[in-house]
Amino acid sequence: MTEDKSQPDDGTATPSPEELRIRVEATPENLGDTAEAPEEKARAQEEKPATVRQQAAEKTTQVTTQLRDKATQAAHAVQDRTPEPVRAKAATATEQVREKAAAATEQVRDKAAHVAELAREKAPEPVREKADQGMRAARANRAQLIAAGAAVALLIIRRLRKHR
Repeated sequence: MTEDKSQPDDGTATPSPEELRIRVEATPENLGDTAEAPEEKARAQEEKPATVRQQAAEKTTQVTTQLRDKATQAAHAVQDRTPEPVRAKAATATEQVREKAAAATEQVRDKAAHVAELAREKAPEPVREKADQGMRAARANRAQLIAAGAAVALLIIRRLRKHR
């Protein structure tokens, strides 16, 4: 008798008709899986940066919260260990610094007003008129000036970032 040489002889038995039917029925599913695999891989690669950004943001929030909590605990621990006279002295010093800062701010404001008044008195009449006219225009167009200032600031920031 003649042997069927259409299949290589690898030492395994010929599959039964039932096994062949199972293989044939499973083949379309496997083909569909392999056809969809590149699409799924491409979609996963597209979604990966967003996922990584989201995970980084979540981790940053988590670490920030943990650090804030630890800093608060450390501050409370230091405060608990600090004797009351030292805490009272620190509070007094803080209040004194605030008062001095307020006084310095007031002095600067007074000096600026004085210098502005001197400049106004010394300026010739046409210059004063133009300055007053400019101030009225600025007050009338405050929103436009703020928008223009914001646009200029944005352009400066962009240029500075490009040069880094």
